[in-house]
Amino acid sequence: MTAWTVRDMPDQSGRTAVVTGANSGIGFVTAQELARAGARVVLGCRSETRGEEAVGRIRAEVPHADVEFRRLDLGDLVSVREFTQELPGDGLDLLVNNAGVMALPYSTTEDGFERQFGVNHLGHFALTGRLLPRLLATPGARVVTVSSGLHVLSNIDIRDLNSEGGYRRWVAYGRSKTANLLFVHELARRLDAVGSDVVAAAVHPGYAETNLQTAGVRMEGRHTVERLVHFGNGIVAQPAESGALPTLYAATAPGVGPDSFTGPRLLGWRGAPAPSWRAKWTLNDRAGELLWAESERLTQVTYEGLEV
Repeated sequence: MTAWTVRDMPDQSGRTAVVTGANSGIGFVTAQELARAGARVVLGCRSETRGEEAVGRIRAEVPHADVEFRRLDLGDLVSVREFTQELPGDGLDLLVNNAGVMALPYSTTEDGFERQFGVNHLGHFALTGRLLPRLLATPGARVVTVSSGLHVLSNIDIRDLNSEGGYRRWVAYGRSKTANLLFVHELARRLDAVGSDVVAAAVHPGYAETNLQTAGVRMEGRHTVERLVHFGNGIVAQPAESGALPTLYAATAPGVGPDSFTGPRLLGWRGAPAPSWRAKWTLNDRAGELLWAESERLTQVTYEGLEV
């Protein structure tokens, strides 16, 4: 089987995409390549400065790019609502739930949720729900959610989604990435139940060099550890351009299945996109239902038309 690359992407002219966390790393590469292929791309980013800089970098690389920045803070449900209300147009072909945080010191979002769970899962749950009418109205629409191979660190604890019983940063990260996969699993099930052709798929980048690995230690002022992480990344990590391939594949390749999980081919670490292994608990129907119900309660966002 020939390795899939960005050169295999179908033409994206006429499609509209929203990419969260698109100002750097995998999100930036995803937005740039979608724009290069002809899509209109909205970069949803928390920082206006970094978002506008990313738009400028894309336009410098792709002069014909149809890209724009719109502020989106996934740690603030008011910001999520405002983003969806102000997004122009009626349809949406592609939503890439890419933004995330990893292994941060304990903190909470604007709404009081543990930050990793709040940003990585609840923010994207609310965003997808509020954009659902646009997705359902667009033939062939897709929702691609970026999880991680590190979801294996922990299943969710439905009784303690916000780590109130004790916080361990890597356990909390694993739980948030498991939540991503359970969300995709339940979303795909609900879409199928109503006969929708919207595809909900999950991906992970393997070990790609992004600012995720250093954000936590930088916040704590652990500069020696930060330098060591940068050094290690330079030796073993693949570049963000390679880490974005599973996302771009799931977003554009023909035949991508619902509830699929795509990652790098070589041991889930690096290489061309391929089907990826996932923990059994991410395919648990009951867990998906319970997480969905709690996510609706916590965010006060319901998926009208997908009630089961």
